This record gives sequence, C-alpha cells and structure tokens, in this order.
Amino acid sequence: MDNALLEILACPACKGKLHYKKESQELICKACRLAYPVKDDIPVMLIEEARQMPADEEV
Repeated sequence: MDNALLEILACPACKGKLHYKKESQELICKACRLAYPVKDDIPVMLIEEARQMPADEEV
C-alpha cells in the first residue's frame, strides 16, 4: 500500500484514520472497528463491503 495514498484515505463511516494490515490485505478503522478490503492493491472503500471486526479481534 502506497503511504501517500494511505495518508489521504479516511474511513467512509466516521472519517477517521485508517491503518493498513498487510497480512489480511485490509485497511482498518480502529474507531468503527471496520476492515475495508484491498483487492489487487486497490482499496474498496464501500461501507457495504467492509467487515465488522469482532470485539475480541485486535485492531
């Protein structure tokens, strides 16, 4: 994930900062506990496509 792109992206739900999790190819919003998939190096920034992270999963 390009750092310049990561700096300008924000969570569509809360406009919070996103963190890239390379192992799962996801952009994580710690505030919303949503994980947005990254497919072929392209972030899918749709709330409907985001995965709700369980309470016991580390963010």
